Amino acid sequence: MTERAADVAVDNYAGIDPAAADQQLNDKVGMKLLEATAERVVGTIPVEGNLQPYGLLHGGANAVLAEALGSTVAALNAGPDRAAMGLELSCTHHRAVRSGTVTGVATPLHVGRGTITAEIVLTDDEGRRTCTARLTCVVRDRPPGA
Repeated sequence: MTERAADVAVDNYAGIDPAAADQQLNDKVGMKLLEATAERVVGTIPVEGNLQPYGLLHGGANAVLAEALGSTVAALNAGPDRAAMGLELSCTHHRAVRSGTVTGVATPLHVGRGTITAEIVLTDDEGRRTCTARLTCVVRDRPPGA
């Protein structure tokens, strides 16, 4: 599963199906979850291994990181009896990245009964903003037994 800092415990927050635990896209892009609270979720991906044909970080890798972090902040705000699922993701790519690590920070912009919207800011190793994303998740009651 996604590599995490020792103090980040979010395994049970989203009711991940054990059969799907070894098939997570986050693992394939090398995502590391560093911090996870209802107010802020932080994670990274390496640029290496996530390139597009011109040698730049793939915009889809930015989207994977943004959606993973935004979904996590939404799930933490939704609570244990509710499920948050991505409804809309918007990414604006500001700066190309060729090497190093990209860090994302997700914070909730709106926490409502039916939707949660998060802003996700991605930066390079020099702290320059590379992408700004916004994710809106729909929030539903978790089905019994799920």
